[in-house]
Amino acid sequence: MISALSRFTFLISLALVAAFITLYNWGAEYAIFVGVFLLSVPLVYSFINLARLGKAVQSDSIEHMPLPSGFWEEVFFRLQRLVKTLKQRMRNIEQQHENFIEAFQASPNGILMLDESDQIEWCNSIAERFFGLSFKRDVMQRINFLIRRPEFIQYLNKRNFDEPLLLERMGPDSSLSLMLQAFPFGNQRHLLLVQNVTDLQKADAMRRDFVANVSHEMRTPITVLMGFLETVQSLELEKDQRDQYFEMMMSQAQRMKSLVEDLLTLANLEANALPAATNQVNVETLMALLKNDAEALSHGNHSFTFEVLDKNNLLGDEREILSAFSNLVSNAIRYTPDAGAIHVKWLVNADGQGEFSVMDTGPGIAAEHLSRLTERFYRVDRSRSRDTGGTGLGLAIVKHIASRHQAQLTIESIPGKGSTFMLRFPKERLSS
Repeated sequence: MISALSRFTFLISLALVAAFITLYNWGAEYAIFVGVFLLSVPLVYSFINLARLGKAVQSDSIEHMPLPSGFWEEVFFRLQRLVKTLKQRMRNIEQQHENFIEAFQASPNGILMLDESDQIEWCNSIAERFFGLSFKRDVMQRINFLIRRPEFIQYLNKRNFDEPLLLERMGPDSSLSLMLQAFPFGNQRHLLLVQNVTDLQKADAMRRDFVANVSHEMRTPITVLMGFLETVQSLELEKDQRDQYFEMMMSQAQRMKSLVEDLLTLANLEANALPAATNQVNVETLMALLKNDAEALSHGNHSFTFEVLDKNNLLGDEREILSAFSNLVSNAIRYTPDAGAIHVKWLVNADGQGEFSVMDTGPGIAAEHLSRLTERFYRVDRSRSRDTGGTGLGLAIVKHIASRHQAQLTIESIPGKGSTFMLRFPKERLSS
């Protein structure tokens, strides 16, 4: 800027010198004319450059203007550099803003920004889905007008955000459990963070149900055992009667042992989600073992048919596969009345899949129960299952073993006619 001022001072000095020379040689009138003319040249030049600058400002193209000559060159150069710097800063800020927005949109949690009046300034797509909002439609709307749950409105009004708030039955189908908490920031504004805790709530409910079911299942045999022990301790019993009580106690102890073993098996299966090994398992040998166990469990009260229609063997964990097959066969025995028939079959279907099926002539299962049969401790007939020694975990174990072997468990049943339980293995799990 000093250089430009020096040039301007030089022009004025030049005009004054020319005016004095003209005054000395041709008189005052010529001197005034020469002085005004010489002074008007830079003024006209400045006016032209100012007009160019005004046009560039209107078109937002200052940084692309060609530099003029003379003292305006430095002015325009500095101005262009300043504009370029400011625009680069603005682009950096806009890029940072876009990065923050993209990061918030990528968050698995809902995010809402509220002003001092609890009006929505911004929200991400997850928050829109959680609460049925639309940012374009609901921007600057009060959040309590859009989320009308009484507990949420009370949470906002109290202005005590130290603890989160749980909202249940939220979302488009009222199936979500949402944990939200407001965090103050800025000038009385709030950031509302919303987390989907539906799976955590379900897991907690399953844990509570599991503990309650295990406690319920263990209470009966323990109560029976304590009753018999008190009787044996307090009364003088005949040997036959005492032996009978000991046999009943042994039965209850065996029931608790079976329950604990099934719980341990299920826990091990749930802890190991990796695919099962690919050891060759001889199906004919398994069928022979199943037949012996089935006949021992039935005590001759049922008729059995065991068929191996294909020689293909299985690739997997022999112990787990035997456990799954045995659970299906023992379930059929427990729920099929005396003189009923049970048909166990192994074959390879037209798609190259291995099928192990157990078909019985029991009472059948109503359709509303089929989807829940693999839940832990779920029973269609609780009293009959307990009478026959079932723990309520057999089909849950079968389901997990099937998953580890990429197999599918299907259940078909007609009330009054019987049921068919089938394990269908992919062809990759078969060997010749």
